[in-house]
Amino acid sequence: MKQMTLTQRISSLISWVLVADLGLVLLSLGWFVVAVLGRSMNLDLGLDLWYSLWNPLIMPALSVLMAGAIASGIVGWVGRRFNTDPS
Repeated sequence: MKQMTLTQRISSLISWVLVADLGLVLLSLGWFVVAVLGRSMNLDLGLDLWYSLWNPLIMPALSVLMAGAIASGIVGWVGRRFNTDPS
């Protein structure tokens, strides 16, 4: 079995974090859509709670997702740039 290089390990870790974070972001988006639809039908489905979690949870999750996507691109670029193996 081939050993993973440092850039491959970092890329794998970033990818794992991004997948978990994307799940959180998509879950919060779904919650938001359902809560807004509920509010339009005069049902309390947690829109106020969603708003209260915006700053401490959802905004940082979006920031991590954007930063991770940029970091993943940079790690991939560095890996291709300094790769000495022609394959």
